[in-house]
Amino acid sequence: MTATAAPTSRFAAFAGRIDRFRHWTRAILVANLIGQIGIIGTGGAVRLTESGLGCSTWPQCEPGQFTPQFHEATSLHPYIEFGNRTLTGVLALIGVLLAVAVCTDLKRSSSYRLLGLVPILGVLAQALIGGVVVLLHLHPGWVSLHFGVSAALVAASLYVLHRHDEGDRAPALVVGPRVRALAWALAGLTAVVVVLGVLTTGAGPHSGDAEVGYRIAVDPALLTRWHAAAVWVFVAALIAYLVAVRGGPAPVRRAALILFVITLAQGAIGYVQYFTDLPELLVGLHMIGAAVLIAGTTRVWLTTRVR
Repeated sequence: MTATAAPTSRFAAFAGRIDRFRHWTRAILVANLIGQIGIIGTGGAVRLTESGLGCSTWPQCEPGQFTPQFHEATSLHPYIEFGNRTLTGVLALIGVLLAVAVCTDLKRSSSYRLLGLVPILGVLAQALIGGVVVLLHLHPGWVSLHFGVSAALVAASLYVLHRHDEGDRAPALVVGPRVRALAWALAGLTAVVVVLGVLTTGAGPHSGDAEVGYRIAVDPALLTRWHAAAVWVFVAALIAYLVAVRGGPAPVRRAALILFVITLAQGAIGYVQYFTDLPELLVGLHMIGAAVLIAGTTRVWLTTRVR
């Protein structure tokens, strides 16, 4: 046996032992998707309660210890920040389980197995970015990047789940070129809407810093109008998509209708929070809604082809 064959055979033997637990793969993938959406909510809680420096250092919470230090003057901020870090640890564990379950599935294609590394690598990247955010005292650019990577991980997590369910045959379109182009347009517009939403939050009163109310030096009212305009363009594209797929396959129509409901709910939350002076709870729900919107758009794009 050659030197390269021995590790391969050992990997195959390990994969064979994992096979008995293979039926848990989908549950792990679902847990990962829920966790990636959930950590946007806990990250939002950190920002909205101005707890970004609740732990004064990284990777420890306080010098010499990984947990918050309790004393009479302790506020909730360290526990909120530590809770968000703890969820990162949970996601890292889920990511390891996901990598093992997906990467060792020798019955599936290599392209699918490689996707199993994306969540854990994303979580590790987020941990490092989070450390930079703390060490740079909540620099707005890094805070925005932190959310952006989470948004990308939501899309990637849904993609891995979808790939698990659909198999490994070559993809084939189930819609025409016009519908496919609209699906791509929705994906692009979602990115624009989310980026403008992140900038709007960073320029507004919930930027995450009690001492500097407006972290991004751009008129928040102007950014809000740009964000709202992008949302309306997205809605117009989504309505065009709904009309275009009205006689199409059931999964395509169902995904589009779900996205439409998500969009209506997210739009309602956005306008209510704007006209009620941005209460923290609604802003937090709007952040979670953004994650759900990303998942919904990704699903719409994925249902335009089958394997």
